[in-house]
Amino acid sequence: MASPRWQGLLFNALRFEAGWLLCVLGGSWVAAITGGVLLGWHFWRCALPGEWRFIGVFALLGLALDGGLHVVGGFNFGEQALVAGLLPLWLWMLWPLFATMVFHSLAWLWRYPLIAAVCGAISGPLSYVGGAALTGVSMAPWLLPAQALIWAALCFGISRYANHKATVSSVS
Repeated sequence: MASPRWQGLLFNALRFEAGWLLCVLGGSWVAAITGGVLLGWHFWRCALPGEWRFIGVFALLGLALDGGLHVVGGFNFGEQALVAGLLPLWLWMLWPLFATMVFHSLAWLWRYPLIAAVCGAISGPLSYVGGAALTGVSMAPWLLPAQALIWAALCFGISRYANHKATVSSVS
């Protein structure tokens, strides 16, 4: 039988996957409700002290990165309503939901920066391919290689940040 810690990590990953699916399939109104509920649950039951800052910064980073890619023609969202003229709420909500896994179900990955970068380079673009296929979003041919580089760099950076944070915490 799995320990309570492993059950919590599995529940964290499954919450993200359910949230991803509901946001993508449900659109922006469902994303607002789903994201609010899942983030609220995370902050109430799971979040580490100060983790809200990381999640907030990650959400803003997502708006800037994916929004920038939209502005330069990487995404075509058709007639979907956009947050700040940049992204549909359902896509933007995936960023803070992903961030809820960083210090929990994905914490093991950050000990291996190069593996984290490779995982980001593969799983990041695959998530966009799946989301685009389910929502009718079209993507420029150059977008997936760009996403691979972005997510490799993000995951490598998260790895460096998490390792630095762990080192500072152990010294204090």
